[in-house]
Amino acid sequence: MTRSREEYVLVVPTARLQQLGVFQGFCPRVETYLPALLDPTHLRFLPRSAAENDPSFKQLIPYVVLRCGTQVFHYTRGQAGGEARLRALRSIGVGGHISDADGELTGDPYRAGMQREIGEEVDLACAYTERMVGLINDDATPVGRVHLGVVHVFELAEPQARRREEALTACGFAPIAELRQHQEEFETWSQFLLGSDGLLG
Repeated sequence: MTRSREEYVLVVPTARLQQLGVFQGFCPRVETYLPALLDPTHLRFLPRSAAENDPSFKQLIPYVVLRCGTQVFHYTRGQAGGEARLRALRSIGVGGHISDADGELTGDPYRAGMQREIGEEVDLACAYTERMVGLINDDATPVGRVHLGVVHVFELAEPQARRREEALTACGFAPIAELRQHQEEFETWSQFLLGSDGLLG
C-alpha cells in the first residue's frame, strides 16, 4: 500500500515576528508586517505535524471574511474539520494552510494557496472586491501560538456564497450586529474581528 506524503505548510520563524514587534489580537498595520513576513528569505515549508507543535514557527493562514454590506458569511466548524481544537466553534473566516503544492518560495505560494483554500471551501457566485486589512496573533492559546492570520475582506456584490466543504456547517449570512451579540460562540480569531471597532462596521 502506498502511503500518502505528509503535507508541508508555509511558516515564518516566530523570531521574525518578534523583530517586527509582537502584538496580541488584531493589528491593522499590514504595510509594516506583511512585506517582511512574506519575504522568501525568511519563509520555509515544514511538515504540518511538526509545525503544529513548534511555537518557534508561525504557520501563515489567510483568513478571509466574506461581506456584503452589513452582512457577513458565518459558519460552524463541523467534526470533519482539519483542526480538532476549533471544532464546534463558529467562525467568520474561511481559508487555511498554505502548502508546498501551492508553489515555490521564489513565486507567490501565499496568494496561490489563499485562492485554492477559498475555492475548496466556498463557491462565490458573484463579483467581489478584495482588501487586506490586517493580521491576527493569539499567543494565549495553543492553536494560536503556532498560527498567524492574515485577514482579507472580500466585499461581495450579493450575499452569494455556498459551502463546498462538509466541515462548514450552519452556513449563511447574518448582520454583523447580530453576530456580535453571540461573540462568545466564535473562535478567538473571529472574536478579535467582531470586536474591532471600524473593521467590519
